[in-house]
Amino acid sequence: MSYALLASTRYDPFLMSCVWNNDPDGPSPYLLLHYQADRLIASAALNDQTFRYGTTLSNVKALCDKVVHEHNDSKGETALKVRVVLNPSGELSATATPVKAFTSDPTLPSLFNPTTDLPPAHVLTIHIDTQPTSDTISLKTTDRRAYDDARVRAGLQPLGSSDLPASDAPDDVILYNTRNVVTESSVCNVAFYRNRRWVTPPLVAGCISGVLRRWLIEQHRIFEAVEDELTLSNIKEDEWVLVSNGVIGCQLGRIKLHTSTKNG
Repeated sequence: MSYALLASTRYDPFLMSCVWNNDPDGPSPYLLLHYQADRLIASAALNDQTFRYGTTLSNVKALCDKVVHEHNDSKGETALKVRVVLNPSGELSATATPVKAFTSDPTLPSLFNPTTDLPPAHVLTIHIDTQPTSDTISLKTTDRRAYDDARVRAGLQPLGSSDLPASDAPDDVILYNTRNVVTESSVCNVAFYRNRRWVTPPLVAGCISGVLRRWLIEQHRIFEAVEDELTLSNIKEDEWVLVSNGVIGCQLGRIKLHTSTKNG
């Protein structure tokens, strides 16, 4: 097997104040860490011939605590992106990198109603990929080639690169499959505001089963689309899109279509 299973979460002391972020031990500084552990366990079970040893919430949390302590030991309470990797051997490893701390509930953008609410001060610019992607799966893994290729086509750098993006690059790019059905962005799950609610592509379209996507569906803040409801043909210029993942939380963006997308 050429990939390892991946979970990217966030350590942020602000999350202790978000009652929805409690885990079985109470308030947690990790963004939905028990959902992350659930997904790792379920993904490993699908590959039980390769990922021979199971994992648990307790050992994922212990590993995260270790890398957070090592990073913050002399730096105070820095917010961190924590990247947990489950290798085929069953070994868990983690790394941490600083991120800007939250100052408000990171799920609030999912309550935005484009028809009645004032737009936020900061809105992402989102492009649509210029060609379909056929090899994405619902598992989150270290194999990011399809996503990095889409980023490069949009003028962005692969995730983790220190190089600057093109001057006219968007904040993110949305992928779609060979049937022109929207799947996800290069780093996030996505939802579009349709018929007075946020609608997200179903897993069968080819998107990753995101932990925040799961939480938003459980809270009835977003809803799964029927299989071919979100296609290139019904995405409009300047329409709102909600993007989400287990590190950034939720953010709002607007679609900027390329000429080739408009005409294609």
